[in-house]
Amino acid sequence: MRKLDAKTRSLIIQLLVEGNSIRATARIADVSKNTVNKLLIDAGKACSKYHDGHVRNVKASVIQCDEIWSFTYAKQKNVKTATAAPEGAGDTWTWTAIDSGSKLILSYLVGGRDSEYAIAFMDDLRGRLANRVQLTTDGHKAYLEAVEGAFGGDVDYAQLIKIYGGPTGNKGHEKKYSPAECRGIRKTAVEGEPVKALVSTSHVERQNLTMRMHMRRFTRLTNGFSKKVENHAYAVALHFMYYNFVRVHQTLKVTPAMEAGIADRLWDIKDIVALIDAEETAPKKRGPYKKKEISK
Repeated sequence: MRKLDAKTRSLIIQLLVEGNSIRATARIADVSKNTVNKLLIDAGKACSKYHDGHVRNVKASVIQCDEIWSFTYAKQKNVKTATAAPEGAGDTWTWTAIDSGSKLILSYLVGGRDSEYAIAFMDDLRGRLANRVQLTTDGHKAYLEAVEGAFGGDVDYAQLIKIYGGPTGNKGHEKKYSPAECRGIRKTAVEGEPVKALVSTSHVERQNLTMRMHMRRFTRLTNGFSKKVENHAYAVALHFMYYNFVRVHQTLKVTPAMEAGIADRLWDIKDIVALIDAEETAPKKRGPYKKKEISK
């Protein structure tokens, strides 16, 4: 199969990370939909591997965590009646942890919203930090056991619980599409001595908006949702690679990776393409040698 040139692959990735769908990207780049999807998978694998190996030993002070909802193939209520629904269909949650200072996404995880995923997420986050931090999450109960298991007493942990009420004065369609009104918050210290003024989830919630703007799969009320949970995870990995290393933060004037000290230069889309090429050319592990039997 003919390999796309670096310029075309850079264009495809640029279109994807700026919020275009698979079909729109295929039309603009004048390639097939399968070509775009194959490149997304390759890019997601390479970006996930790089993030896992290089976003380590990060010095941070304040961490905020959250979960953002999406769905794969069909919404959870429709999975039972969906035709040929694959494994992983239904609600899909993306857990994220952001360093409030550098705006670096330290850890992310795609999957369910139960305690098993919470534990895996917090274990991964703890393994990427170089020092004690102040941690804030929402009131999701799964965090309590997960934070205790990952950090023990070596964390200043608080939960920020928002109190919601229905949208006031709205009827009909306005009520259907308007978010519930936040009528108050409650800050609860759980572990250590968290500074009350720093207990916030504003930065990680703003990151949720960035995710919805830059990944078509997260846009509500469209047909751009993921059909396979694996491809959803690859899109997330590509997005966070772009966000951490390539996209200059509007306030910081540098990338989050540069601000956090894990990158010494501004990356380009071509650098992501180079990661893909490096993975493709890397020597594969060979299995055990088996003597070939010659039939007589």
